[in-house]
Amino acid sequence: MTAIQIFEFDTLVASDDDFKGKTVPPRVFAWLEEQCLTPDERAPVWLKLTSRQGRRAIQFSNYVGVLRAPCGYQIEILPKIGRNMSADRSRRKLIDMLKCLRGFRHIQTLNADLQMERMPLLEVFLQQFLEAVRHVVKRGLRSDYSTRQANLSSLRGKLLMAPHLAQNLLRRDRFFTEFDEFIQNRAENRLIHSALRKTLNMCKAPDNQRLARELSFVFAEVPLCSDIAQDLKRIRLDRGMTYYEPALDWARLILQGDSPVTGAGKHDSPSLLFPMEALFEAYVAKHLNVQVRQGFTLRTQTSKHHLVSHQQQDWFRLKPDLLIELGARTLIVLDTKWKLLDSLKGNGREKYLLSQTDFYQLHAYAHVYLNDAGNVVLIYPWTDSFSEPLPVFDFSSSDDLKLWVLPFCIESNKLLLPEQSPLDRCFSR
Repeated sequence: MTAIQIFEFDTLVASDDDFKGKTVPPRVFAWLEEQCLTPDERAPVWLKLTSRQGRRAIQFSNYVGVLRAPCGYQIEILPKIGRNMSADRSRRKLIDMLKCLRGFRHIQTLNADLQMERMPLLEVFLQQFLEAVRHVVKRGLRSDYSTRQANLSSLRGKLLMAPHLAQNLLRRDRFFTEFDEFIQNRAENRLIHSALRKTLNMCKAPDNQRLARELSFVFAEVPLCSDIAQDLKRIRLDRGMTYYEPALDWARLILQGDSPVTGAGKHDSPSLLFPMEALFEAYVAKHLNVQVRQGFTLRTQTSKHHLVSHQQQDWFRLKPDLLIELGARTLIVLDTKWKLLDSLKGNGREKYLLSQTDFYQLHAYAHVYLNDAGNVVLIYPWTDSFSEPLPVFDFSSSDDLKLWVLPFCIESNKLLLPEQSPLDRCFSR
């Protein structure tokens, strides 16, 4: 299977001996170009047309994961963690970060790290789904009562007089009845079976293909989903059905693509792409919780307040990534940003590569959540160029409000704190 590994924000051009850079076969480049030219709201946000050395090129954005062209060619897009991280390390870290994302916490790597390093990333995701389904099969498929109506040769359940008279007036050996049947045809099984069928067309690794066929045979008597959205709403995990959760999370992803971005255009290409902002936020939230001192609480994605009210309606939610609370009181507002800073570029023009928009956003959070008094924090990934906290920022609107810009080390899974700061009250080092 032909594949290429690139990093986010990299560019690709069609194969050419004269071009010094990363290239893909012409038919793959044509497919990517078709994606870029998709009109209106279906246009992908994860790539755009550009030029390199006078040639048409495709540039990827801050989405990572894998996509596969209709011809089977795979492109793995890895997070750009620092400037010198190898593709293998970046790939392992991507899988670690995915385990923190809602719906992907079921990824298992402890006993399969070596195999995952050799396996294409798309096959890794499909393998995880198949293993989750195998676990469901081992525990047993759940059945449920389903109401049916049928014209039977014996009386079963309740006789429906109107249709019985209409169909069986001259047939005394038939009974039109309504009855309950205990069968495996329930929404959870239909979703898993439908995802298995789709997986059969996606996976190319022999082991995955074999397991997908075996599991599909187990679900042979379960019909496929006629309406995926409705079946997703019908999910009901009864008592003792928690073992279904991993398989259903993967099935939801494969069938609907909640987090990834699926391919656009006339080809339905299997693509699993994730915004790095969401991955970094989930990763920081999971590991930062370990650093929070006892008595304090780390909240995620809180949206208690809005920016404005208009005609008795609240508009524009103020939704910081993280909050540190002590009881009902908010002490610190934190926001994560997936961007590489440079501590050496602290002049008035480059400003460490910080964004003015991010500062405006934190100022709005501080005004509403902290009443313009306290500490707000911007968290960026640790790199060789940003390895220490920046000096504190003072807001001109309030002497009691401070903004801290801190690095989060993805290798040690720790937030690096400034020396002798008010943050020590809430976080351990």
